[in-house]
Amino acid sequence: MIVYAEVECMLYDGHSLKQKRSVLKRLLAKLQNTFNVAVTELDYHDLWQRTKLGIVTISNDYVHSEKVMQEVMKVIDAFVELERTQTTVERM
Repeated sequence: MIVYAEVECMLYDGHSLKQKRSVLKRLLAKLQNTFNVAVTELDYHDLWQRTKLGIVTISNDYVHSEKVMQEVMKVIDAFVELERTQTTVERM
């Protein structure tokens, strides 16, 4: 089972691309190390207040894949430097 999510976020307190990259680097490292998911920035590379992340998890168990993605979303929502605005999830 493959679960893929595209997550758009706003960074309200950042004032430069350097600050944005710092926040994203910490978030991506936490997600990768905690949940063993593949995650990358897909869009808005040159905008310091906006980002779009692609997140993928693969498992042979549907329930496990769904739980992992739900936990990933909880971590993103708990990250105080950004706000999740739009999420699209696909199951394959």
